[in-house]
Amino acid sequence: MNSVNELELLKSFMPFLPENDQVLTGPGDDCAVLKWNSEFDLIVTVDQLIEDIHFLPETPGEAAGAKLVKRNLSDIAAMGGTPLWGVLTLGASEKSQEYLLAFMKGAGAECAKYNVALCGGDISSLPQKGLVTTFTLAGRVPAGRAVLRTGASPGETLYVTGPVGNSFESGHHLNFTPRLDLAEFMLKEATAMLDISDGLLLDAKRLAERSGVDLLITPETVPLRQGAVLPDALSSGEDYELLFCGKGGLPFPAIGKVLPGTGKVTVAGFEEITSYGYEH
Repeated sequence: MNSVNELELLKSFMPFLPENDQVLTGPGDDCAVLKWNSEFDLIVTVDQLIEDIHFLPETPGEAAGAKLVKRNLSDIAAMGGTPLWGVLTLGASEKSQEYLLAFMKGAGAECAKYNVALCGGDISSLPQKGLVTTFTLAGRVPAGRAVLRTGASPGETLYVTGPVGNSFESGHHLNFTPRLDLAEFMLKEATAMLDISDGLLLDAKRLAERSGVDLLITPETVPLRQGAVLPDALSSGEDYELLFCGKGGLPFPAIGKVLPGTGKVTVAGFEEITSYGYEH
């Protein structure tokens, strides 16, 4: 089976993705931003949850269903937005009805916690063993104020909202809380932002490339989750914290600086980075 380079594949898709005058921000950010009304823009995201990649077969159904929803809620948080409506797809084989019911109960409970209407979807069988699900989530953000990946400027500080590393082993990848509580703060203070799902370094590189800057990370200032060690924590992923840029002195761990550049990420004291993070 040929390996797929996610970033190169996405770039090759771009010429075939049509847009219209309702699209304010298209592919390349945590959510698409669409025109809605004079007060709010609509933001839309979609994520997958695949057995043996994002969760293990022994993971309780309710925990897996909740994670599917929370992955998308984290994307809404990364735009400074508020979630509103979602639709869910489910493809399964050799999963009991009891497990699938527990999965949907977990997804529904997580939606209810954030006042998200779970208003449709699709169910299908799979030709091989496993569970593949997707969740599409729409929300809103004040018009013209979505926090994109493109707004970082040299001289700013790079921040993270919480510890990274050891997420899968510790169970954090199932038990995390999307940082929706920070929306109001981020709309005021963050100039560029994304959530950390594939690894701090890989997601930092995405932010740097989109903003056309370089990032210098000071590893001794990166907060580590219990049991995490450098350098693995910089690329292990599944953290679902927010990585953002802003002025100095904000009340979050400052882990680096924004420098003039073209998308390079450097870790102070590391001569070479062997792994930036998880690519699908």
